[in-house]
Amino acid sequence: MKRQIFTPDHEAFRATVRTFLDKEVIPHHERWEEEGIVSRDAWLAAGRQGLLGLAVPEEYGGGGNTDFRYSAVLTEEFIRAGASGLAIGLHNDIVGPYLTTLATEEQKRRWLPGFCTGETITAIAMTEPGAGSDLQGIRTVAEDRGDHWLLNGSKTFISNGILADLVVVVARTTPEGGAKGLSLLVVERGTPGFERGRNLDKIGQKAQDTAELFFDDVRVPKENLLGERDGAFVHLMTNLPQERLSIAVAAIAGAEHLLETTTRYVKEREAFGRPLAKLQHIRFEIAEMATECAVTRAFLDRCVTDHDRGELDAVHASMAKWWATELQKRVADRCLQLHGGYGYMTEYRVAKAFTDGRIQTIYGGTTEIMKEIIGRSLLS
Repeated sequence: MKRQIFTPDHEAFRATVRTFLDKEVIPHHERWEEEGIVSRDAWLAAGRQGLLGLAVPEEYGGGGNTDFRYSAVLTEEFIRAGASGLAIGLHNDIVGPYLTTLATEEQKRRWLPGFCTGETITAIAMTEPGAGSDLQGIRTVAEDRGDHWLLNGSKTFISNGILADLVVVVARTTPEGGAKGLSLLVVERGTPGFERGRNLDKIGQKAQDTAELFFDDVRVPKENLLGERDGAFVHLMTNLPQERLSIAVAAIAGAEHLLETTTRYVKEREAFGRPLAKLQHIRFEIAEMATECAVTRAFLDRCVTDHDRGELDAVHASMAKWWATELQKRVADRCLQLHGGYGYMTEYRVAKAFTDGRIQTIYGGTTEIMKEIIGRSLLS
């Protein structure tokens, strides 16, 4: 089915993104995977190409375009290229909205220009070793010391953790407030007491730096409070639908690309004297995956359209996230199986997609959390 959500301008942007990937990312990605980190030059190149801060107002150096379809195009093309290292989606679609909607005028002028040029790489630090998805379990504490906050605690599994120059930290500012006693503090590179631990060794997304972060008596200026004091819970809930939609967009793009790759493979690969595609079982497998992808794509495109209209709620974003990421996981497994022994070889795209995509059902809220959100909305 022909997709109907994109205009010629979106497709022209798609061509720009593909050119950027061909020139600035794909030739270097294997080296980045070996090194476990992306070159900062790639971030600067993305900034020069206008791929950072798409929704940031022009007065701060951004694109000034809040049409989420451009972000969807960017995500789709990065996924199809297998470029999992350069976490532009995290920067633009997850951290970006916190800065554009919550920051004061002074904060915007201080942080957003570098955000758009690639000189300031960002991360958000929510997850802790003992907390996971449970906001009430957060133990990182920020004490009000008059002219500053004194921050103590640790975070883990933080994407962009090594490269980040600006980290939005979720910390407890009212001990007895539970999930509603949390605030967002922005910690900048070089602040005394702010240390980075290991660049974590993951099974996939090898080029994307993921780190532990430690805060030992970090003095955070009062002017680095982002949004309202004790308002982090509301701020997080407001921005999570876009984060989950972004993950879902990546998931369906990944599933579709694997299906295309595997369809070509079974046409060319022979077994028992004929192409695999001539076997009924293979045809049934391809038919099932194609149908599942087509149905999911229709729902995801509707979610993108609703989000642009300001109509996507947390429940439907959760539906999109759990369904699309679980589909991606199933498709990756089945496509690897159809490749046989070659599917287990890292030189084949399907093997890399299998390991790179496995995190999708976990970060941004696990499948189980998504189902809980949906179930509560229906049964409360």
